[in-house]
Amino acid sequence: MRIALGSDLSNELTAGLQRILESRGHQVSLHGALSSDDDSWTHAARGVAEAVRNGDADSGIVCCWTGTGASIAANKVPGIRAALCHDPQTAAGARKWNDANVLALSLRATSLPLGEEILDAWLSEAPTDDPKYQAMIEDIESKI
Repeated sequence: MRIALGSDLSNELTAGLQRILESRGHQVSLHGALSSDDDSWTHAARGVAEAVRNGDADSGIVCCWTGTGASIAANKVPGIRAALCHDPQTAAGARKWNDANVLALSLRATSLPLGEEILDAWLSEAPTDDPKYQAMIEDIESKI
């Protein structure tokens, strides 16, 4: 899987996520402070979101101190459904019921072990084929 990873800060979580993803055979593209000296969470999130929207990545992960700013910025890109997740259950639900395509994480509140659990839940869950939830996703997309 091709995964875009972006953050305004490189730290233990971002380095660990990159290492985990690559060790599992995923192709990782880096954005923001992970690929340059650009420490803007808006630029990092937009780069990840545009990579997903344009088909250069199958999924994305954005990080900032709280995760909130990065998720808001990513959601400004049409076709992106970024979900701020603080636990594995929320990540699984975001994928299953919301067909979320960008995972947002807090650099402050997410330890690497918790980040790996969230990542595992995110990657193991697929969007439901339940027409009820598909209609809701289509409703979101039609309002943009």
